[in-house]
Amino acid sequence: MIGEGLTEALTSAGMAVDWSADGELARAALANEHYDAVVLDLGLPKLDGVSVLRHTRASGDTTPVLILTARDALEDRVAGLDHGADDYLVKPFEVRELLARLRAIVRRRGGYATSSIGTRSMRLDLSTRQLHHEGCVHALTAREFGVLHALLEHPGAILSRAQLESRIYGWDDEVSSNAVEVVIHGLRRRFGSELIRNVRGLGWRIVAD
Repeated sequence: MIGEGLTEALTSAGMAVDWSADGELARAALANEHYDAVVLDLGLPKLDGVSVLRHTRASGDTTPVLILTARDALEDRVAGLDHGADDYLVKPFEVRELLARLRAIVRRRGGYATSSIGTRSMRLDLSTRQLHHEGCVHALTAREFGVLHALLEHPGAILSRAQLESRIYGWDDEVSSNAVEVVIHGLRRRFGSELIRNVRGLGWRIVAD
């Protein structure tokens, strides 16, 4: 029930979500996929969350991890953080707080002090999912937000189709062959043809200031 509720809440917040219902599946997912952040329950079947975290960090994976658990003893919190977690949230919790903590650990990894990322002329507010561009504030669809979030994290970096698809699709979503192009075409139509540059054979990028 918690997994389904979190998946729905995170998807509604503009995130692409993969949900592993046990520790062994989670460990396999982390070994084979790239994620911007992980919400890790300590009380997982088959392999507990601490073991998943320990294995992940031992492999050199630095993906930000937010521990979610019913264990509120100080020793449990300290153990989780010492094994490599970036933050800790005790059940029951408010979804708004979980989203805020996720945004915080992701932006810290990217080197941002606030929830606003991007360039001098274009800022994306991760808390409101709005784009600040040429003095105006614009609302975005979930897929527009996902694509711009990926591109504006590291302006100038080239992202492939697969990298952008991973930001707008979860495991259970049916992937459309031209979804990325459709989103980028819509963004260019709204904000100008020079907003996102195509790099032939490689992908797309946003030009850094």
